[in-house]
Amino acid sequence: MRHIIMGTAGHIDHGKSSLVKALTGIDPDRLKEEKLRGITIDIGFADLVYPDKDLSVGIVDVPGHEKLVRNMLAGAGGIDIVLMVIAADEGIMPQSREHLAICNLLNIQSGLIAVTKSDLVETEWLDLVTEEVKSFVKGTFLDGAKIIPVSSKSGHNLELLKDAIRDLALAARPKSSDGLFRLPIDRVFTLKGFGTVITGTAISGRVSVDDTIEILPCNIKTKVRGLHSHGISITRAAAGQRVAINLQSVEKEDLTRGDVAVTPGGFSQTKVINAHLSLLDNVPVLKNRSLLHFYSGTSETIARVILFGKDELKPLENSYCQLRLNDAVVVMSGDRYIIRRFSPLETLGGGLVLDPSPARRSRKDGLEDIITLHTGGLEEKIGVKIEQAGRYGISSDSVLGWINQDIEDIRGAVNALKSKGQVIQLDDTLIHIGSYRLLHENIASFLRDFHKKNPIKPGIQKEEVRTHFDINQKLFNYILANSDSISAEKDMVRLKAFSVSLSDGEEQSKAAIVGLLEKNGYQPPLKEELSSALKVDGRKLSDLLNLLIKSGKIVRINESIYLTRSSYDAMILKLRDFFAAKNEMSVAEFRDLLDTSRKYALPILEYLDSNKITLRTGDVRKFLKAK
Repeated sequence: MRHIIMGTAGHIDHGKSSLVKALTGIDPDRLKEEKLRGITIDIGFADLVYPDKDLSVGIVDVPGHEKLVRNMLAGAGGIDIVLMVIAADEGIMPQSREHLAICNLLNIQSGLIAVTKSDLVETEWLDLVTEEVKSFVKGTFLDGAKIIPVSSKSGHNLELLKDAIRDLALAARPKSSDGLFRLPIDRVFTLKGFGTVITGTAISGRVSVDDTIEILPCNIKTKVRGLHSHGISITRAAAGQRVAINLQSVEKEDLTRGDVAVTPGGFSQTKVINAHLSLLDNVPVLKNRSLLHFYSGTSETIARVILFGKDELKPLENSYCQLRLNDAVVVMSGDRYIIRRFSPLETLGGGLVLDPSPARRSRKDGLEDIITLHTGGLEEKIGVKIEQAGRYGISSDSVLGWINQDIEDIRGAVNALKSKGQVIQLDDTLIHIGSYRLLHENIASFLRDFHKKNPIKPGIQKEEVRTHFDINQKLFNYILANSDSISAEKDMVRLKAFSVSLSDGEEQSKAAIVGLLEKNGYQPPLKEELSSALKVDGRKLSDLLNLLIKSGKIVRINESIYLTRSSYDAMILKLRDFFAAKNEMSVAEFRDLLDTSRKYALPILEYLDSNKITLRTGDVRKFLKAK
């Protein structure tokens, strides 16, 4: 079934709730105080069903009193079409104007106008009011909309109004059920035997009984015990429906209007938003850093506005800005918002959320990115967001929960960026090519500096480089595997163009090391003794020893003992000959075989064991293979 949400709008006592009741048979005024006072205090709900068109129109009835605009805004966020209600006996009134301005700011695309209480006035007066209404809506989304005089009391033109609502709803673009599930909560209550229930308009995605959902910004995960829509039990709800969700193991006191029920892991909360802001006509000048009331979806909080490139904003002007919120909200790029004066309360303007998780920048920086987020295509917007994520990238799920678009469109844009070589994907992480290249160049620069300071080191440990730049192993391995200038060998990394450059003195020291080790056979001088004998400091000696190991001229037994390659190969031959005659060897036999001491024999045997050349069994060794 096609689901469309229609909201009422108009001044107090112009007959919005009475009209809804006359159209649907449902009284949207649910509170005792509303019935006693005869005015709508909070948002109410009803529905019109057109079975022959497979169409359901959920109706959100909003209060018209100036002091209850905050409640009106809680109901207006999810509507697709609006029914502007103007009483024939009073005509255009202050909240008529404010509600129309709010609907314009929320970018509602279509609606119609009901002139109520038409039975209370003469035909000539009704004609005058109709002309006044036409002038009132000129230049707005209601310009040219149907104007239907009705009477909730007599039933005059109610069927005509129903038909007009049907036609308007069929022409309206329904909300997408292909996105992640999102439902701003407008009511929280408990039902005996059921527990906590939340209600709201599903503005994207789907939800089913037994699904796990998350409530933000309070970070509560729960399961869906049951679903209702306009009093009917259902097993599945989709975008565009009014939905009541019975939650599992959640206390009513933990939730409030303004919270949002969402697909787990797909959304994040924020206190900082980059946005485009437009002011209404006939409002006060807005100064930079002013405090405001901020409304989006069903949420309301205090915000400080930071204007970009301006110190003030005059009526009908617009600007890019940053909104710094007192309380966390859940919004997406592409959502609409409203601002009202801090005191006295007055609707000032509103606009479009551009980035609900902006990078840290000053008022003068990053305007090019903000403009792209406002005027660019989906591919460009996502490209900017991925680039702003820097070397750490952004997950695919985070992109889906960042911008208010169909999932398939978002995935298509990401795939286009990948095919153009602008984005790299590693597992679920998306990294912009610009960030990747900058990181690669920084690593190359780090290696150039390292080689300059350590000309005889063949390279630096991989892990030291990775932790220095604080990047994950997957990205680091990708850089090493795809770099034209960086080389990785085992656990070392270096620039491909780098080669060790030794001075004459260092070449002489290398030769002297080999000479001393060769001369002393299987009782070679320890590393500390080599340093003392050659008058070479420990750090440089380590570098020279590593170069000799890499060239294959010596073998490292442990941190202190080294053998020349010729001594090592001779030892392997001795072992072959020994084990050709015997099956096992004691430590003493090995010591005598090499004509060395136990001080050297044990470390050498441990090296042979660890390299699976020999196998220790109790106090003896067996020969496995030679390397």
